[in-house]
Amino acid sequence: MGAPVGGPRHSRMTLSEINVTPLVDVMLVLLIMFMVTTPLMQQGIEVDLPKTAASGVQATDDPFVLVIHRNKKITAGKFNLTLSQMEEKLRAIFKTRRNKQLYLQADKAVEYGFVAEVMAEIRRAGINNVGLVTLPKTESATE
Repeated sequence: MGAPVGGPRHSRMTLSEINVTPLVDVMLVLLIMFMVTTPLMQQGIEVDLPKTAASGVQATDDPFVLVIHRNKKITAGKFNLTLSQMEEKLRAIFKTRRNKQLYLQADKAVEYGFVAEVMAEIRRAGINNVGLVTLPKTESATE
């Protein structure tokens, strides 16, 4: 019994597997890029907000946020305000705004009396629709 006359048979099979190594490399690079750039895109003000169990309010299209910082510094956007000039500035700002709603974001370390003074100035400026910004209370929080 000899070998076939044409020599040993070599069969050619088609490789039908997808090489996923380049795909994994691209995905890892994208993941690293998003992990690095996401914290840079988040802009915020460091205010320690109080936690409440109340449900959230639907935000309007163009909210105006007034922030009271821990050191009693008051800001509206990028601008600093003092308590004495607040009524005049708020009247000027809300004169041209369609949305007459203001959100007050106060650090929980700021004393209640100062927040009440700021709210009184807001009311004197003719703004009656004021929302207080808080964080939702978690079940495990012991504050």
